[in-house]
Amino acid sequence: MTPPEDPNRILLFDTTLRDGEQSPGISLNTTEKLEIAQQLARLGVDVIEAGFPIASPGDFEAVQAIARDVDGPVICALARANAADIDRAWEAIRDSERPRIHTFLSTSDIHIEHQLMSTREDVKGLARASVAQAKALCDDVEYSPMDATRSDFAFTAEVVQIAIDEGATTINIPDTVGYATPDEYADFLTQLYAMVPDLRGVVLSTHCHDDLGLAVANSLAGAGAGARQIECAVNGIGERAGNASLEEVIMLIRTRGDRLGLHTNAVTTEIARTSRLVSRLTGYPVQPNKAIVGRNAFAHESGIHQDGVLKERSTYEIMDARSIGLDANSLVLGKHSGRAALRQALEDLGYTVDGATLKQAFERFKEVADRKKQVTALDLEALVTDELRADVQGYSLEWFDVEASTRRPPHATVAVRTPQDAVVEGSFTGDGPIDAIFRAINSATDIDARLREFRVDAVTGGQDALGEVSVVVELGAPEEAVKTDTPGVLTGRRVTGAGQAVATDIIEAAATAYVRALGNAVQKAQAAVTDAELAQTP
Repeated sequence: MTPPEDPNRILLFDTTLRDGEQSPGISLNTTEKLEIAQQLARLGVDVIEAGFPIASPGDFEAVQAIARDVDGPVICALARANAADIDRAWEAIRDSERPRIHTFLSTSDIHIEHQLMSTREDVKGLARASVAQAKALCDDVEYSPMDATRSDFAFTAEVVQIAIDEGATTINIPDTVGYATPDEYADFLTQLYAMVPDLRGVVLSTHCHDDLGLAVANSLAGAGAGARQIECAVNGIGERAGNASLEEVIMLIRTRGDRLGLHTNAVTTEIARTSRLVSRLTGYPVQPNKAIVGRNAFAHESGIHQDGVLKERSTYEIMDARSIGLDANSLVLGKHSGRAALRQALEDLGYTVDGATLKQAFERFKEVADRKKQVTALDLEALVTDELRADVQGYSLEWFDVEASTRRPPHATVAVRTPQDAVVEGSFTGDGPIDAIFRAINSATDIDARLREFRVDAVTGGQDALGEVSVVVELGAPEEAVKTDTPGVLTGRRVTGAGQAVATDIIEAAATAYVRALGNAVQKAQAAVTDAELAQTP
């Protein structure tokens, strides 16, 4: 990609589906990734980094589906600097109208010596070969010298020149461990422009991590130094403390455009919906005081602030909540609404449903509408995202009974459908109804899963609100792993799985979320077995 014709336009490179999914406990399936990618396209991002195709068959499948079905943005696949990775990346994205291969290799001595166990000369050779191979397959090639900000500057500049010579169209400078300060990062890019004049003929990109809370600040400093692509993720998710937050980057540039002289092509009214979708599908909550999309971002507790906002909104608000799409709490449907009304409401939210899909959605809507007086846009969003999760991990909750009392320990009985389409039952007594039902699910499936995280949120306000439950479970331990008779599960290896579910009944939502998390973890354990077996194949 050549630099944008408008020198003041910032290209938005979203890595939610690649770096974001590397966050602990996140494991999205193909359907979920495709839904997020389609929403990112509606938001107006320029590049979607759809995944790391060689990482697993599931990741390859998801990247390929996004490349085939999502129009508008460039669809990018990540590849290490080796032939197998690059071939696999191209295979995944070749059907996209606008494909990109993104290849990377560390330039810091600490990585070269301790991780790559290599030399600077080898790094230069690999960089040259990998970019050349990628360029022979794909016109649009991005190259990243990983851990650049902790690297020897002259050596990094030399590697960047090699990448440009071999045809790289975007050069990304990662602050991989979030170590740089804004002035350091800006100086690094400024010096790089001076040492590598050819850099002005390609797009310079930022990729900043938030380990010191400076990801957005460093990204902005990079843009000030001339970078015209910013790599970021929805809600700032990603490795360790995360990436630069997409919504913060967008609204910072929009709100302070007078000062920065920059702009993006983002459709800002899609920001809130994108944030909610990613939060629900990943199970990662948005902290209440999170900038732009947090629950408190436009709330005012102080009487002085409330008085000011009532008289003139701009006294204490620098953005209009409607500009990011925070107006989805309006009443949409009632219990007597018909199928046509539901379809129209879903289409207004960006979801196209028909045939069997509409029938299933309508049945779920009626089930919820019978329990709630009002069904809002937020409720419908939650229901749609919940349907995306249904049964995709191979386990599903058939039914449950829970007896709870302050006079005796709660007791639960459950029936779970397994990936082999068998229905298994289990019973257990626990410390509360939720604990009892989780233990009963373990008993039914004969899998010793341990609860690592449990969270309940209300989708909207009110006593009849939908409850959204997120669960993370862990399988395996050094001393006692997953039961050896669980088909295909790797003994002695720790894996985690996350699951989410929505229902008006919190116990039902919790049980469904736990079953999904369990299935997710078993899938990951089985994939680990497959990877281990392939590694041993001559």
